[in-house]
Amino acid sequence: MDLFGPDPDAAGPPAGREDSAPDGAGRTRGPGLAPLADRMRPESLDEIVGQDDLIGRGRPLRESIERDQVRSMILWGPPGSGKTTLARLVARLTRAQFIQFSAVLSGIKEIKEVMRAAEQYRRASGRRTILFVDEIHRFNRAQQDAFLPYVESGALALIGATTENPSFEVNAALLSRCTVYTLRPLEDRDLVTILKRAIASERGVAGRRVAASDDDLLDLASLSGGDARRALNILELLATTTPAAPDGGRPIDRSAIARAAQRAPLLYDKSGEEHFNLISALHKSLRNGDADAALYWLVRMIESGEDPLYVARRMVRFASEDVGNADPQALAVALRARDAFDFLGMPEGVLALAQAAAYLALAPKSNALYVATGRIQEDLKAGLTDPVPLAIRNAPTSLMKDLGYGRDYQYAHDLEEGTADMECLPERLSGRRYYEPRSSGFEKTLQERKKEIEDVKTRLRQRRGVKPSP
Repeated sequence: MDLFGPDPDAAGPPAGREDSAPDGAGRTRGPGLAPLADRMRPESLDEIVGQDDLIGRGRPLRESIERDQVRSMILWGPPGSGKTTLARLVARLTRAQFIQFSAVLSGIKEIKEVMRAAEQYRRASGRRTILFVDEIHRFNRAQQDAFLPYVESGALALIGATTENPSFEVNAALLSRCTVYTLRPLEDRDLVTILKRAIASERGVAGRRVAASDDDLLDLASLSGGDARRALNILELLATTTPAAPDGGRPIDRSAIARAAQRAPLLYDKSGEEHFNLISALHKSLRNGDADAALYWLVRMIESGEDPLYVARRMVRFASEDVGNADPQALAVALRARDAFDFLGMPEGVLALAQAAAYLALAPKSNALYVATGRIQEDLKAGLTDPVPLAIRNAPTSLMKDLGYGRDYQYAHDLEEGTADMECLPERLSGRRYYEPRSSGFEKTLQERKKEIEDVKTRLRQRRGVKPSP
């Protein structure tokens, strides 16, 4: 457990405080010992780059920090967007006791100890505790619930940091007592500003005399995925491994940057919001007929670590939901792609999934079957579950025949028209139209065939003097 922000008025360290506390920014003294990303953390709100919507002058969050009126909050944003930095600046700029611990390393016992210490500190000093919990989404519901009484009483202000959507990962009761602030990924120009600052600063790598053009730094930024920590880690690696030129400088270029970066990071969580965002992007690209976008999202998901068979299952679903009978072959293509991947595995099997994705994207579309099943489900929920009409009931025994089972049944193959005019739906549902084929692809043929059958039934009923169904 790390504790920040000395209390000048306290007679001794508050309960739980370590005697050798870090400095106000939360960094161990001695810049040479800390990673570059830690050394370059902003030391004031004005130094924060790229989050002006949150901490620009006049913004409510900045005002609450500067007035020492911080309330419980959740900082939600991707890695390297500044969540921990912002929390540590709160430590410097407020007069509350500041405690930090990680949800990865702490359990319910540690939470309760901190809560009791915060209550004791408030009674002794009249001041609150600010508790910073990194990766708060890793706490289970019982652990999150332990904060509620103390947040409610005002004994502490909770600052939770998470890369996951708080709507999914934070208890509703706790979330209702916190303000959610969303930090966006840093743009490339923001990262270039941070990199230039590190190159020029004594806290950074000024002593290494790194030389890089604006274009090269922009290239480095583009490989960092909006993550300032990653950008600074790459810069630090280059600064410490690039040989010095005769003049003592260390020039870095795009080839060196590419070697140091290896590849751009792929933000993904197989069970969190990004998982659903990406599969939604794939599904909607397929639906919109955009083969290029569909292939991009498919490959991106798999490269990020998604189970390819999950993607295959979603494409099988898509083949029925969005293509349907506009191209009956689509379902077979999706199933064969799944089987091919199962047979080949990684990486060869990805091509089979890509083949299916391109086919599905360019296939004619119809959601008529999806709509039809939805209409049926609505009728069932409304209680329209009447008995099967007698004419189409099975009659394996004489008793059933005596009761009228199978009476008036007409065998379609024996009829010249190939269909009978008997009602196959319950009486209350007579005339219901669930499946309405579209004029798209093969479904246009089905549309015409369905109309032909309905016309035949209408003529047969007219011959018998039966009024048409409403």
